[in-house]
Order: sequence, then structure tokens, then C-alpha cells
Amino acid sequence: MGPGSHQLRTHRRLTSSTPAGGLRPTVAATEPGSHPEAIRDHVINETEAKGAVMRAIVASRPGGPEVLEIIETAEPDVRPGEVKIRVRAFGLNKAESYYRSGNYGIFRSDLALGYEAVGEVVEDSNGVLAVGQRVATAMGGMMITRHGGYADYISVDAKNVVPIDSLLAFEELAALPEAYLTVWGALEKSLRIVDGQTLLVRGATSSVGMAAVAYAKMRGLNVLATTRQSEATEKLISIGADHVVIDDGEIRDQVRAINQQGVDHAIEVVGAATLLDTASCIRPWGEVVVVGLLAGPPVLSNLNLMMDIPNTVKLSFFNSQLLGTEALPLTDSPLDLIAEQVASGRMPSALAKVYPFDDIQEAHRLLDSGRAGGKIVVRS
Repeated sequence: MGPGSHQLRTHRRLTSSTPAGGLRPTVAATEPGSHPEAIRDHVINETEAKGAVMRAIVASRPGGPEVLEIIETAEPDVRPGEVKIRVRAFGLNKAESYYRSGNYGIFRSDLALGYEAVGEVVEDSNGVLAVGQRVATAMGGMMITRHGGYADYISVDAKNVVPIDSLLAFEELAALPEAYLTVWGALEKSLRIVDGQTLLVRGATSSVGMAAVAYAKMRGLNVLATTRQSEATEKLISIGADHVVIDDGEIRDQVRAINQQGVDHAIEVVGAATLLDTASCIRPWGEVVVVGLLAGPPVLSNLNLMMDIPNTVKLSFFNSQLLGTEALPLTDSPLDLIAEQVASGRMPSALAKVYPFDDIQEAHRLLDSGRAGGKIVVRS
């Protein structure tokens, strides 16, 4: 651990979420990339052997990374409409740092953190997914009303589960769900992008920003990517950026020098601090969709609708809480295709660093620093 590190405390905190005798079969640990049939052949009753107890990472109180604790708690039961998953890895998201810090508006010390996870099906109450099926999940009340992905097992809404047939390693796969599903919703559903358009990605070195660059390039767009760090230029070009703009807070002139009429659309990852400057880069009838709040609260003070927003430019906000709802079902999401593209090398990996489960505090320190340069993943 680095300077100022705190020893990670592990203790036993049992809850009543699993009734007495409510033991569930789980999947034996396998090497990343194992074939689903091999996984099913090694299904064992781990829960019975362990007394249906699992590890979960919670925030004992609002604060810095040192408040994260590994506890022992009862495995979640499977209710109607849910799928139980043996978590193999999970990605970290900035919103989880806000939550841990007490700046999310909701805080519960009894629930595991985490918006996303990947792993294998233990039980599907609907009988649709086979035991051992590789899956990814995101949102659907994770971390808010049920355990999030920072746990050995989770039981999640079946509508928020995406089957994965690609054999991409779990650590690589865990870098994809929240970032790419957010980008898919924002670009395809909000902006309705089409081949040949120009897209500005504001905040392109974040995990969502990098996903936006790679996805837009896969869809045939011309991509302008911003970064505050000139040394990130080569990386952004390698993942699909056609132009890289060094962001000093005001980029309109640089963008207009590349596209005199402005870009067709922009995806704003930084947030309110740069939103109006981003809007000034958009051509008439174009649109900005906000997906991130890296720079702080989503508040614009003293907004003048006539003077601050360019004529005919539209602003919208895409919240990934929409994923898996009737408004945005995941049945047609491209997540498995993206995983296969990454596995084959046709799309870049979003993975920056992998930590073991016990090093969650160190992982959150890197998350807070904003210097990961991609997705931080924890192996369960």
C-alpha cells in the first residue's frame, strides 16, 4: 500500500437475506476464457460448503478509500424475475467514488458498492439462462436497492443481464458493460448517429470517453477527442480518434479550425464545467448529450437560454439508470459484439489496471486520482 494507506479490515456481518436452508448451487472457479460447457461440468455446491456466506465490499461510513471494508454476509436469495450471478470481475466507476464519499444523495453501509459486474449464471428464476452462461450486468438498482458488483455473488434484475458468448477474459470483459452500454444509449438512442457524421468526445481519456471514441469509430464516424494531457494524444489516435484537441477549458477555436461549420454532435463526459463551451462547437441543428459529471455537480448557474446556447443546438442528458427499462431494453445491446471485437483485436481494450479483491482501497485511490487512463477492474 502507498503512503497514508489504511489496513483493510475484514469482518463478519451476517444478514438475513438468505433464509435458513435456502442454499443455492454455484459455479466452480474457472480460468478466464473457459468454455461454457466446461463451466457447467464443474458446477458444485459452493454455497453449501461455505454456509451460504460471501464476501462483499461496503463503505462503513462516508469518506475516502479507507472506509471500504470487506465483510462476510449472506449470499442473496433469488427472487422472481432475478438472475443470480457468480461475480468474476467488476469495473470501477466515478459514481461509486461519489457514493463512497457521501456525495451521491443515497448511502447504505449494508450494501456492496458497484454499478456493474461480469461472471457466470448460478440460477435464473425465469429458466432462460443456463447455469454457467457467461453474462454481464449493469444498473438495475445495483448498489442502491440491492448488492452491487463488489461481491462474490449478486442477484439482479433479469432485464439488466446480457448473455455473453464471447470468450474474452473476464478481466477484459469487466471493462466493458457500464461504459459501452452508456455510450450505446447516448450515441444510438439520444444522438441517433449515422455513418459519416462528426462527433466531439469531451473528456476522451476517461473510461466512458475512450469507449465513445472506439464505438464511434466502429460506427464510421469522424471523431474529435479532447484531453488535457498532450501525452495522451498517441493513445487516443490508436483507439480511433481522427483528431485530438488539447483541452485548456476553451476548445471552440481549435474545433472550428478542424471543422469550420462545427461538428454534428458531441458527447460531454466532463459535465457542467465545459458544457457551454462544448455547445459552441456544434453546427446548427446539432446536439450535445451529457453522460458524465467528472468536473462536479450538474449545475449551470445563471444560464441565459438565448445567449449561452447556440441557436438550434439541442442539449440532452443520458442517465444510465435507464438501462434495462422499458424505454431502453438491453435485448438489442451490442455488448457481446463489442466483446468479440475486443477479443479479435478489431476494437481496442479499455482495460487500464486489474486489482485483486483485497486491494479495493488501492483501486479506489487510483480511481480518485483520475489518472488511470482507462478502466480499472477488480478480480473477484
